[in-house]
Amino acid sequence: MKVGWREAAFNDGWTYRDRVPRADAGLLVSEWLADRYRHSDRAVWQQRIAAGELDWNGALLTGDRALHGGETLFWRRPPWLEQAIPDQWETIHDDGDLLVINKPSGLPVMPGGGFLRHTLTALLEHAGALPVHRLGRFTSGLQVCARTPQTRALWSKQFRPDGGCRKVYQAWSQQVPGLELGQCLTVSSDVVERPHPLLGWIWGPEPFDDVPIRKRLSAHSELELLERTAGGDRLQVTITTGRPHQIRIHLAQLGSPLLGDPLYLNNREISESSTPGDGGYRLHAWRLSDLPNLREINLQVDPPNEGDQALRNSIRREK
Repeated sequence: MKVGWREAAFNDGWTYRDRVPRADAGLLVSEWLADRYRHSDRAVWQQRIAAGELDWNGALLTGDRALHGGETLFWRRPPWLEQAIPDQWETIHDDGDLLVINKPSGLPVMPGGGFLRHTLTALLEHAGALPVHRLGRFTSGLQVCARTPQTRALWSKQFRPDGGCRKVYQAWSQQVPGLELGQCLTVSSDVVERPHPLLGWIWGPEPFDDVPIRKRLSAHSELELLERTAGGDRLQVTITTGRPHQIRIHLAQLGSPLLGDPLYLNNREISESSTPGDGGYRLHAWRLSDLPNLREINLQVDPPNEGDQALRNSIRREK
């Protein structure tokens, strides 16, 4: 095990609570859960019911049955193995309340995607701090946390689309056609919620074909080309809106997905076998600016040199 890593370990399990809409009356419990949690089919949910893992309105569910609508289901998920994670980071700023760290790639910020205790949120318990926003698991860089509810509320407001905060990233992508060194390109296409076989719905670029779209969010990204290699572009990407997976989606929308992104592909396609938590891409939260409460604080952290050098070496080997 590498220094600074937490070994894979079992957690203590978790209880999930779901309220069934009235409109879903008549569906079997296993059918409803399989549609809500696409990672497991009906047969798996029937096995869980038989194993005594589910409650219906607080009482043990002894067999699959039709829903009436309005009931509450509890799934007592047994302990599961959480993957190893990096558990050490550099502190960029700490005034006793506001805490800004350089989050390593591979560390989930909040529970989800198979992680419960192996998260930054859990690791910060000893420091009495909580994350203000969420970086993707494999996005490195500036992660803002705070110890008091007042400070978390203040920073959360500034991270909203109308809050004024400019978040500057570095990203390695496939070459962006027509973009030259020092030039800027603005992307203002919507981020849309579209179907996904594993998750039900997922945020992504607007598809070319006639795919159902459930929601739309306006998004704004500014790209500047910092470096061009035969294998890809190193970009500065500035965002103010901070939509889910916005940079990954906007680059895929342009036809230049992040190098190594397993989910967002060429031609605005989305992999049917990947999820947002899968890694392989390089994205780094580089700078935060236009925050009036920063005063003289400079929030900037450069990407890890070893990662960029490894990527350049990989690109050279592929040439």
